[in-house]
Amino acid sequence: MMSDADPKETLLVVDDSVDTLEMLQRKLSAEGYNVLAAPDVQEALRLLESHPVALVITDLKMPRVSGLDLVRHIRENLRDTEVMMVTGYATVEGAVEAVKMGAEEYLAKPFTDEELFGAVRRALDKVRLRRASRAREPGALPRHGFLGETDAARKVLDAIRKAAQSSATVLVTGESGTGKELVARAIHYGSARASAPFLAVNCAGIPEGLLESELFGYMKGAFTGALESRAGFFQAADGGTIFLDEISDTSPSMQAKLLRVLQDKEVVMLGSTRPRRVDVRIIAATNKNLEEMVRKGAFREDLFFRINVIRIDVPPLRDRRDDIPMLVNHFAARFAAEAGRPVPRFSDKAMEILRNYRWPGNVRELENVVNRIVVMADEEVIDVPDLPVLMRFSALSEMPEMRPLAEVEAEYIRNVLRAVGGNVSRAAAILRIDRKTLRRKLGKA
Repeated sequence: MMSDADPKETLLVVDDSVDTLEMLQRKLSAEGYNVLAAPDVQEALRLLESHPVALVITDLKMPRVSGLDLVRHIRENLRDTEVMMVTGYATVEGAVEAVKMGAEEYLAKPFTDEELFGAVRRALDKVRLRRASRAREPGALPRHGFLGETDAARKVLDAIRKAAQSSATVLVTGESGTGKELVARAIHYGSARASAPFLAVNCAGIPEGLLESELFGYMKGAFTGALESRAGFFQAADGGTIFLDEISDTSPSMQAKLLRVLQDKEVVMLGSTRPRRVDVRIIAATNKNLEEMVRKGAFREDLFFRINVIRIDVPPLRDRRDDIPMLVNHFAARFAAEAGRPVPRFSDKAMEILRNYRWPGNVRELENVVNRIVVMADEEVIDVPDLPVLMRFSALSEMPEMRPLAEVEAEYIRNVLRAVGGNVSRAAAILRIDRKTLRRKLGKA
């Protein structure tokens, strides 16, 4: 079934495996894309010279010329073409190198159709946003996925618009899953740097011993295994934006080095003494209280002042509940299109439960829940039984104030038991307690 893919978008698939090439061409063509195929980098370069290609999907390991060399060529010569790396040799080093070279997506084999189509959609979204950023009317701004009509959401969107018109450093704060990276991307693609790279770095996800070399690069011989010089994220993002997620998790030593980059606009590669100029806008993010960390000496005060020039606080989803129906319908339409299914409708009661749920994982949790519901639903109308068990019994657990804690806890447990048909083992697993503890808690009520 045809998805909502734009049939005008041309994709180029590059892989030395005939089977993989045929499989990708067949699946993507069925989704409505115009797909070109190349068995090696040389043929890919020939096709790129004669066809406008929105997205290149390339294997990493290929004979003679590697996929990384193709990524490098595209980044240096084709600013309007995105790159997605697909490989059966999935390693952290390979992913980092692919991202540094300019690959926006990195997909490890084996992958599902949903993973493939999702990665393609995300990459093409970036292409279209870059086009829109160049053609947009003055004052218009691509949201890049940050959606909302409530006052809280509009406040964030207004801050994004103002930040995009500036070159100042931005600090984005908010709980996990609220969309801090979406805010950073919206700022970048709405700014004068939109045609240059946007690189996202999870500072908490890279071991401390590797973070310096990944951010600033290293010289040949700088350490054991450094067989050649490699540029870091800052050099790869030159002219664009680097998003430092969870900057609060960096060490004091790394904080000092980041401060130097902000002050001097220079980086020093590991193993070198020569500073290198970089023109990179920094957008930092954290889900922690940096002011409190500064008071406790866990975060440098001078670095905090440097990154806190423009502050954007992204509210949790529970503080903008009126946006939930719009988000639910948006995600449902997207996942239904990817699965080739009709867009489901949510009953009033089901939507009420989704709206009133506290969403501890915020928009990311909502997106995952809607994805699961759309994939698993048998009917075109989503009703209460189609919702996750936890949400169903959470809706039954609205308690008045000033009740004994044991009574509230026992009623909550009874609601869980009711939702799972009295199955004590399932209830205990959901509550993450053993059967003996569950019975003891019920016995106290």
